[in-house]
Amino acid sequence: MKTLLLLATLFVAMTLSNFAADKPAGSKKLYHVVSFKFKADAKKEQIDGVVAAFRDLKTKIPAIKEFSWGTNVSPEKHDKGFTHAFILSFSSEKDRDIYLVHPDHKAFGGIVGPVLADVFVLDYWAQK
Repeated sequence: MKTLLLLATLFVAMTLSNFAADKPAGSKKLYHVVSFKFKADAKKEQIDGVVAAFRDLKTKIPAIKEFSWGTNVSPEKHDKGFTHAFILSFSSEKDRDIYLVHPDHKAFGGIVGPVLADVFVLDYWAQK
C-alpha cells in the first residue's frame, strides 16, 4: 500500500510539473530534477539497480536530451535524507511529456517503488 502511495505521489508530482510557467524567451533546455530518499532497509544492490535503470532510460526514450546523476556531497546538512539526484533535460515540454507517459518510464516506477521512501521532482526552464 505504501509503495502504491509513493508511486501515486511521484506521478502527481510529475503531472503537476506540466503546469510550470511558460518558457522564458531564449530558453532552450527544460530541466527535470528528481531526488530520491531511499528506505532505511534498502540494500546497496537495490539502490544500484535503481540508478542503472534510471540511467538506462536515456537509451530507451529518445526525448531525453541529457542525463546526469550523483549522490549528495553537501556539507550543509539540508538534504532531509535525500541521497540521490538525477537531472534530465528536454528540448521542449512536449518531449518532457513524452517521457512522463513513456512505457519504460512507467516500468521504472515499478523498480524504484519498493525501495523508495520519498521523492521530489522539480522542472524548470534554464535561464541566464
